[in-house]
Amino acid sequence: MERKRTPVILDGDPGHDDAIMITMANGSSLFDIKLLSSVNGNQTIEKTTLNMLKIANLLSIDAPVAKGAIRPMKSPVIPAGNWHGKSGLDGYRLSKGDKKIADKPSYEMMYDILSKSDEQVIIIATGPLTNLGILLSVHPDIKDKIKLISIMGGGILHGNWNPASEYNILVDPEAAKIVFDSGIKILVAPLDATEKAIIKPSDFPKIKEVNNHVSDVVLAWLKFFYKHPMEIGYEGAPVHDPLAFLAISHPEIFRIEKMKIDVELHGKYTRGALVYDLRYSREEDFNSEVLMDIDRERYVDLLIEYLHFYDR
Repeated sequence: MERKRTPVILDGDPGHDDAIMITMANGSSLFDIKLLSSVNGNQTIEKTTLNMLKIANLLSIDAPVAKGAIRPMKSPVIPAGNWHGKSGLDGYRLSKGDKKIADKPSYEMMYDILSKSDEQVIIIATGPLTNLGILLSVHPDIKDKIKLISIMGGGILHGNWNPASEYNILVDPEAAKIVFDSGIKILVAPLDATEKAIIKPSDFPKIKEVNNHVSDVVLAWLKFFYKHPMEIGYEGAPVHDPLAFLAISHPEIFRIEKMKIDVELHGKYTRGALVYDLRYSREEDFNSEVLMDIDRERYVDLLIEYLHFYDR
């Protein structure tokens, strides 16, 4: 008997690691993907939306692709082309096929899907949280239809764009605060775990051995994406975003801690920082489950496993 798939909305700013997250989530066959939603972040909204169309075409995902917020709720745009290249997804030239962008913006498409769903929906967000901030501000009544929001973002012990703040949260901390204050169950994949989720050049032969079209594309993405991290001292490419999916599908490969998290909106050095508080002891005092470590070898094995989905 085929396992019932969980409805999910995938929201991100692809981006190589966003693209690999979508590839793995689709390859797992655990989810019924209801929407691919773009947001301004790693590149402009035009480029991240085009990349979503290309990913949907590559993976034969039938779900609609919605264009999200063009800029953060209050902050200026902070592009990350030094990591992801001019297109935001350099390394392999893909076609977008015949797929068109949905007529409604992301937050309205999310609202329509959530309001019409017979069951609660999971949202996996791997870019700035602007679309979710808008959704929860404009339609606060929809919160009960969201089972869980799984986020790649933030750093508990350190940042990456500045010493205290990680890129996805720093880009739109106002939106992040709305999400963390929403009362919805939150899973967080911060830098503390994602910077240990490194795909090394020594892993590339395993990916090459999969030998299907999608694995070839993923390998080309990784060969582009690992260049900048290697220049600044990493052993390979920290492929952050799939952890937001794997935290749901394979929590056993992580060390997870419960925390009360707030988002800092001010401060010359701390805007966009996740401020964590471990002083509480009651279950209701925590608002987040946070990934703090990962079994890297198991992570690579799961990437290989889900790439084999595309053998057919």
